[in-house]
Amino acid sequence: MIFASFEFIFLFLPVYFALYFLTPARWRNWPVLILSWLFYAWWRVDFLALLIGVTVFTFVVARMMHAAGVDSPRGKRLFLLGVLGNLGVLGYFKYANFGVQTFNDLVTGLGFTPVAWNEILLPIGLSFYVLQSVSYLIDLRRGTVPVSRNFIAYATYKAIFSQLIAGPIVRYAEVEQDLKHRKHSLALFGAGARRFMIGFIMKVALADTLSPMVDAIFALPAPTLTEAWAGAIAYTLQLFFDFAGYSAMAIGLALMCGFHFPENFARPYLSGNIQEFWQRWHMTLGRFLRDYLYIALGGNRKGKVRTYVNLFLTMVIGGLWHGANWTFILWGVWHGGMLAAHRWWSRAGFRMPLILGNIVLMLCVVIGWVTFRAPNIHGTFGMYRGMLGLNGTGLTDAVAWQITPDQWWTMLIAALVVYLPLLAARTPLFRPPEQNGPAWRAAWAAAPFIGFVLSLVLLYSRAAVPFLYFQF
Repeated sequence: MIFASFEFIFLFLPVYFALYFLTPARWRNWPVLILSWLFYAWWRVDFLALLIGVTVFTFVVARMMHAAGVDSPRGKRLFLLGVLGNLGVLGYFKYANFGVQTFNDLVTGLGFTPVAWNEILLPIGLSFYVLQSVSYLIDLRRGTVPVSRNFIAYATYKAIFSQLIAGPIVRYAEVEQDLKHRKHSLALFGAGARRFMIGFIMKVALADTLSPMVDAIFALPAPTLTEAWAGAIAYTLQLFFDFAGYSAMAIGLALMCGFHFPENFARPYLSGNIQEFWQRWHMTLGRFLRDYLYIALGGNRKGKVRTYVNLFLTMVIGGLWHGANWTFILWGVWHGGMLAAHRWWSRAGFRMPLILGNIVLMLCVVIGWVTFRAPNIHGTFGMYRGMLGLNGTGLTDAVAWQITPDQWWTMLIAALVVYLPLLAARTPLFRPPEQNGPAWRAAWAAAPFIGFVLSLVLLYSRAAVPFLYFQF
């Protein structure tokens, strides 16, 4: 079940909110937990057992760490057990196929018989809820969060359906108080509903409309210059509106129930450099990589050379976290190299005007997203050859019939939506509603609902498209 589906909007959500608000306040974690588990089991019942197992394991280890003393030798051993246990689960389900395939490619090339292996299915959301477990144990070890003594509250934190599948990566400290007591009001519910509708529009009207165009072009063995750049730009927009739309829906759904999730996107495509981009894109992952990996590697405390190495390694590992494929490692290498180069550039005193910096940044980001989307390294460099014009320049007949006018228009509209905030000070559309006249305030209030209804019509006319980050 996905958010952008009729069964979720007209079946799951009404039942969820009815049970939630009919339950007495002190017991409301129960319907959140049970219905979140049912939401997850809608896909695969057997993988619900894995989620519950990881939850129980982490909760018990954390309690034992606290009882033994987090700084005691036993506490440190338990901490290591908890972290390695969670990462072991992630490693098995996410990287075993990749490891065996890489090994088989090697031994086959040497003339030996490959190892027999049955593909392992990756549970949806595994990377996100494992990272939450690891962050909880590390924060407990550092003394920045108290140990949870209520299993239902902790399990609810792990399972809240709106963030379970694809984030944001919520830290325990960010919702600890909400798990104990949540405020509810019509205004808060309305604000959450508005946020959900905006995310729904981003996903269905923009990202999903671009999906066929992206799929058609990235399936080409030798795209032309026009096709390659059109596909790369379309994917750049699709990925943003898909993932930022999901995050907006998750944050909105949480707010409707009194949970306050951290923001995950802050207009990243308006950034002026790669460092700023990573402060605005998938912010909860960026903070995780910074706080639990980059700093753990030494950060910038061990000299200039080590700082560059730490930046590079952090992004390579971040790329590998996204998926067990050499394309993600290449994407991590690309971004790690850009971050290291930007640090050297800025330390040398060089600066770029914002507009020029944004042009350079977006060129690099688009190039990087190609390897993020391509199915393999061969497909990545096939796209790059096309972007260099090595396969011709025009739109071929094989592609032209697959790309409809609405997809071209959607790509243009999506680009305008990305860059229109630059005019925020000059147009009423982006000023706070209280600074505009009654007509503008009414339009501002009604626009998400109208867009939501139109997006429902679009959804009815075509098959639902899964969120892109489900695969991670």
